[in-house]
Amino acid sequence: MEQVERPVLDVSKLPTVNFGTKSLTWCGIIGMMAIEGMVFVLMIASYFYLHSRSVEWPPHENPPDLFWGTLNLCVFLLSIIPNEWYRRRARVGDKRAVQIGLVVLTLVGIANLVIRYFELRHLNCDWSLDAYGSAVWMLMGLHVTHLLTDLVDTIVLTVLFFTSLVEGKRFMDASENADYWYFVVVSWIPIYLVIYWAPRWLHA
Repeated sequence: MEQVERPVLDVSKLPTVNFGTKSLTWCGIIGMMAIEGMVFVLMIASYFYLHSRSVEWPPHENPPDLFWGTLNLCVFLLSIIPNEWYRRRARVGDKRAVQIGLVVLTLVGIANLVIRYFELRHLNCDWSLDAYGSAVWMLMGLHVTHLLTDLVDTIVLTVLFFTSLVEGKRFMDASENADYWYFVVVSWIPIYLVIYWAPRWLHA
């Protein structure tokens, strides 16, 4: 019986790295952000539920000082510019641009943490005294955890990009790290409004 030759499929030109929706890692990160975002939603809902059960809000306390929280919000929002720039450059394999972007975002993350230290000192409440304090500190603690997580990831990527270990997959990692930073920034906006402005609006 004569054998039929099958055409050879040439896959040499297929991309070895996928970004965005074509990446399984990206889909996993989106799923993780959805879960973590729901945790923030539930905590904010708890905050307003506790308010509905209280006669005075904040109870016998002044609202958190606005300066440090607002300063951090400004730093977060400004960080979107270098974050988006290096995210786009990562998708075209621009190593030098990604190096610069990662260094800048590392410095931004450190600045956020320093400001966050002063924020925590000016919340004007104690987490162990009442439900209001517990809710405020829990919201801040959750966001600090995400900030620290992204900062550590950014530092590791920064170190890797200054070694000979840079390959296509690392550019995908850098792009997805930038995507996660958007989550850190965007999630801070409603938390900022709840912690700093909700007690002022509810008290008015």
